[in-house]
Amino acid sequence: MAQAAQAIIGDSEFDKDTAVTLREEGVYDAELSAGWTIIHAVNGGYLLAMLGRALGEALPHPDPFSVSAHYLTASVPGPAVIRTQVVRTGRTLSTGQASLFQYAEDGTEVERIRVLGTYGDLDSLTDDIRTSVKPPDMAPIEQCFGPGDGPAPIPGSSAITERLDIKLDPSTVGWAIGAPSGKGEMRGWFGLADGRDADPYSLLLTVDALPPTSFELGLKGWTPTIELTTHIRCRPAPGPLRVSITTRNLAGGFLEEDADVWDSADRLVAQSRQLARAPRS
Repeated sequence: MAQAAQAIIGDSEFDKDTAVTLREEGVYDAELSAGWTIIHAVNGGYLLAMLGRALGEALPHPDPFSVSAHYLTASVPGPAVIRTQVVRTGRTLSTGQASLFQYAEDGTEVERIRVLGTYGDLDSLTDDIRTSVKPPDMAPIEQCFGPGDGPAPIPGSSAITERLDIKLDPSTVGWAIGAPSGKGEMRGWFGLADGRDADPYSLLLTVDALPPTSFELGLKGWTPTIELTTHIRCRPAPGPLRVSITTRNLAGGFLEEDADVWDSADRLVAQSRQLARAPRS
């Protein structure tokens, strides 16, 4: 994947834009960057990564294992405050919750997203792997398509695409030329545009960074996340990630998206499921 300048973990645009500043015990100040918006809202994966980082600072264990988020109202660029609470600490795992608030015009706080997460140490996991899942069958990177290879499918901000290096498998880009497959699938290669390698926090972004599967179902428009649960399975190896997302059921105006993320060593590093509202177009 093209990388103009290799950023490093801890010193990249993603790290700076998800940083939180301790105000007092359990309370962190943050600034939601306009660089991670899509259509008219801040991306849900970016928000999850920021809250995940705040919980990582509040809990005694370093790595997110399972993080569940409920998106209450759409977040907008600007200042925010994150309030955390330690629920339980143990020898190998600790659990906490966090809520992100922004401010209404009258100065009152509005809760945007609430998260419950369990943390541990990924480096302490055993090497015992028993799985029936396999990496997705995808075209090589050079045969896949990025945002510059086709017209913008929807109006509004696409700032987040400038910060991501996404190449979509040709079998899942029919929507971009007005010929969606109807299969509810999205697959692609993923990385950050500045070349920063993946880590557990960026995986929280990765699971919600590809175009929604609703596009391949023939729908266009905002697909807001209602709830998103992510499992981080191991620390990713350097190099591009492969992401496969599927939707099996759209009913009653809602759909689910199941995502698998694989690293360059062919390991399943993250899984997620989200419930989203289908576009109304």
